Amino acid sequence: MIKYVPELTDIVLEEIPDKVTLAIEISNCQGSCIGCHSPFLKTDIGEELTADIVDSLVSRNFGINCILLLGEGRDRDALTALAGQMRTRHPSLELALYSGRRKVEPELFELFDYVKVGPYMAEYGPLNSRTTNQRLYHHGEDITSRFWTKGSDSAGSGE
Repeated sequence: MIKYVPELTDIVLEEIPDKVTLAIEISNCQGSCIGCHSPFLKTDIGEELTADIVDSLVSRNFGINCILLLGEGRDRDALTALAGQMRTRHPSLELALYSGRRKVEPELFELFDYVKVGPYMAEYGPLNSRTTNQRLYHHGEDITSRFWTKGSDSAGSGE
């Protein structure tokens, strides 16, 4: 089962380049980021995220063109099933996943259009820092540099 925290679900504009993204915070986080901004997401909280709930969220958030799962939870089968259902039910929307793990299985790159990997490490900075250890992939291509503006080195979107 994949759980999410409904009150943290929101539209974001900076997580995925050029996308109006519905960001859904997933609990039961596997990560161990030092200085985590949301340590409560490591616990088993929230409500089950089903395809029907995703349908409802999409219908209430007109104008989105991407759905981002912020976390993987601990049930890989449920995650892959949900991704497949989202792809079938909302073929016009791109799907994104943020994993705090350093490396993810190839199947996740097949299920999601965007995959962000790497734990947040303060000494390397967030995704928009040229020294970041995190990476954002679009269909397997590293597009992390799209977050870097001329002269940027550490400001921005954090974890």
